[in-house]
Amino acid sequence: MADNEKRSYAAETPRRRRTKKEKDLLQHKSNQDNLASAIMTLENINQNHFREINKIIKSRINELLDILNADDQKFSLSVRAANAISMLDRMTQDKAMKSHIRTMLWQVVSNLEGIRE
Repeated sequence: MADNEKRSYAAETPRRRRTKKEKDLLQHKSNQDNLASAIMTLENINQNHFREINKIIKSRINELLDILNADDQKFSLSVRAANAISMLDRMTQDKAMKSHIRTMLWQVVSNLEGIRE
């Protein structure tokens, strides 16, 4: 087939609708990717920028990591993400925090806001 024929054939064929199970699997994968990215950023702050943050922020980051890594069935992933966002919002209000740390925490917030159930 020529390129023009392939394009017209692809444009004419209807797309198959995704099933509920496929949508749920895609959403779960997206949630896990967002969660992994948020955890990785928090661990990066904890390991590589530990001299630039105070003890209170360090302890809150450790709390956040505990919340996000918890696999208990008591709270769903979206509830844990919402709780973490709330904590991060309070943390970013600290005037003594360096701007690049604050930016990384906002990146974590952005990743957590992408978690939906």
